[in-house]
Amino acid sequence: MSKSAILFFLFCFSNIFAQSDVRITGTITSSDNQKLAGANVSLEINKKQFYAVADSLGSFSEIISSGNLIIRINHLDFTPKTIYCKVIKDTVISVVLEKDAAQLKEVIVKNDKKSGVKTLSAGKLSLNLKELSAVPTVLGTTDVIKLLQLMPGVQNSGDANGYLYVRGGDPGHNAILYNEAPIYGMSHLLGIFPFYNTDHIKDVEFDKSSSNPKYGGRLSSTTLLNTNKKVPSELSMQGNAGILASQLTLSVPLTDKTGFYISGRKTYIDEVMGPLLKSGSNNDVQNMKYGFSDANFTFLSQISKKNLFSLNAFVSGDELKIKDENLALKTNLKWSNFTVSPSLNTIFSPKVSMSNSFYFSQYSNELNMEQATIEFGVSSYVKDFGFTNAVKFAIGNVPFESGLQYVYHDLQPQKVNVENFTTTDNYSQRTIIANEVAFFVSANPKLLEKVTADLGLRMNYYASGLDSYLHFQPRMVLNYFANENYSFYASYNRQYQYLSLITTSSVGIPTDFWIASSDGIKPQSSNEFSIGSNQNITRNFSSSFGGFYRSMKNLLEYPYGITQFNEITTLKNDLYIGKGKAYGFEVMLKKNSGKFSGWLSYTLSWSDRNFDELNNGKTYFAKYDRRHNLSVVGMYDLNAKWNFGITQIFGSGNRFTMPTSWYFVNNNPVKEYAGYNNAQMPNYIRTDISANYYFVKTSKKESALNFSIYNTFNISNPIYVVLDVEVNENKDKVVVKQEEKVLYRILPSVSWRFKF
Repeated sequence: MSKSAILFFLFCFSNIFAQSDVRITGTITSSDNQKLAGANVSLEINKKQFYAVADSLGSFSEIISSGNLIIRINHLDFTPKTIYCKVIKDTVISVVLEKDAAQLKEVIVKNDKKSGVKTLSAGKLSLNLKELSAVPTVLGTTDVIKLLQLMPGVQNSGDANGYLYVRGGDPGHNAILYNEAPIYGMSHLLGIFPFYNTDHIKDVEFDKSSSNPKYGGRLSSTTLLNTNKKVPSELSMQGNAGILASQLTLSVPLTDKTGFYISGRKTYIDEVMGPLLKSGSNNDVQNMKYGFSDANFTFLSQISKKNLFSLNAFVSGDELKIKDENLALKTNLKWSNFTVSPSLNTIFSPKVSMSNSFYFSQYSNELNMEQATIEFGVSSYVKDFGFTNAVKFAIGNVPFESGLQYVYHDLQPQKVNVENFTTTDNYSQRTIIANEVAFFVSANPKLLEKVTADLGLRMNYYASGLDSYLHFQPRMVLNYFANENYSFYASYNRQYQYLSLITTSSVGIPTDFWIASSDGIKPQSSNEFSIGSNQNITRNFSSSFGGFYRSMKNLLEYPYGITQFNEITTLKNDLYIGKGKAYGFEVMLKKNSGKFSGWLSYTLSWSDRNFDELNNGKTYFAKYDRRHNLSVVGMYDLNAKWNFGITQIFGSGNRFTMPTSWYFVNNNPVKEYAGYNNAQMPNYIRTDISANYYFVKTSKKESALNFSIYNTFNISNPIYVVLDVEVNENKDKVVVKQEEKVLYRILPSVSWRFKF
């Protein structure tokens, strides 16, 4: 496979290296010196068209013929710009775009709302969180995970779940990177509250296929959470105060070239959360307390004109306490995240730049239960020490990016301790130590006048104990630009995953734990093919279509709960290993600007699994096989004081296993199953609305009230089903009653958002 990839690279580049044209290199920034990633660049020379897209540093590079050149630059958030020039040799340009906030024509003022979601090549999405503040959420602040669940190819996980399910994959198949550092704990309790403080995050890049070889280790998507890379120029404060939680972010300049951002959040929801959870259960929970807090820190220093140092940190902690005197039960559940990542970005020349970053990431959880004379505890953790190097350069007329990565993994899958008055038993899966080294390279050659390619190769070496693996992971995207308004793509990606999330519950509780490939447990793998197109229908409307097929091997299924441990148990013996496939069709229609903006996304998909130990070895639907997923998002600016938002969500119900018949053995009812995941929950339907009233709204000051209602029409969306079995007086007939458990229904909230 590696030889074929090298030959393909050489074939693609051979004709291009022979050309003697000139290179034009450019950097696109805003008036406040922000790098504008994703800007579209059209170059017209000698009646030939060339197209390019600015990278994450706002840079582009293209080989063209010499002569009179017309450059057109478009970005949805800024006023388009056209440049006329003559090029006779290699040329470097710098372009500054102005905000597209208002256009004055005679006495008519036109206000264009910027697009919050931008579709990029190969199904990638870029989210501007500031422009999505009108999307309804529980706390009145933008929720990254909830926003991603509104995108095509992403399934809504339903209530009581903060996980992502992308293109038929499992929740652990998705990577979330906070400034290059992986985040292993993905949500606060039951996914109700936003996990990330979006006041501290500048933008989000979402790649459903992980097509960039720089990122690996997951079968499905990669989500990049990018913090601000601009040194603050003045002291400012912004935040949100609500009835459930509050948050605050400070921007503090230290010198002209040094400053920091610091954010914090805290909840005070014990009196609210307890009754909500109690309403979904028949148990008499007499005392329940839950709270979470988190903090973000970003330090920036512009050491020189070409060197930017940054230090990013993120910490979060959750705690749930339950006390029931009737059952003599005390429960304490804690889980936390901590990441820190220093990095240095260096620009050697307009063609060469390099970034180096270290990171440490840790996720841990701990459950302690005490009932009568028995004490039970279970805990797990995962720690990563990592280094990432990336260099951007050009060979001839072909842009490249390559680099080296190293990660040291330290995992404790689960450690169980059981104590009573007379004995103490400790059962734990052994600590797993693993080392991972990766080399990646990507290139963006122009194959034909209107055809470009994103070619990449990731080489992974992984070792844990006596197990070691060397894998080659090719990535390829072909782009065809018919004109400025229509483009098409086709892609292929091969992925391997060495760390896997083991879920013990259908609602994503924090007792889920991570394991690493070792002791004969092989890495998971997938091959994904996708095709699609993007269309700019008008200046305000755009659309995208796509289809995908993914095959997966060495998938893991853990059929037990957290108490399946004894002195002879091992993960290798307890885990089931199987395969699966997923395929589907995605569509998105967006209105990008104007008083009314928003989008519609729809996904039609299938996802199935095959394990020898389950369903008699026959293929069955995966737990999160949801045939239909529809999301409609609308945002409306009534005037300078009011704006409104609405989301309408529809999803097919989750799959679960239901007994199909009952019979008696020694006067005891026994259930019988006809198939695994043979039943389906009711369809998921939810409508959320929000309204923002602005007392003050300028670029530097803001004061607004947010009113939000989650599940406005009080629709009952069950999170699981309980079967109540009753036997008649003659004990010759079984009556089965199905009871649907609902965690919460309508959830209103009020908050005050401020900035000054």
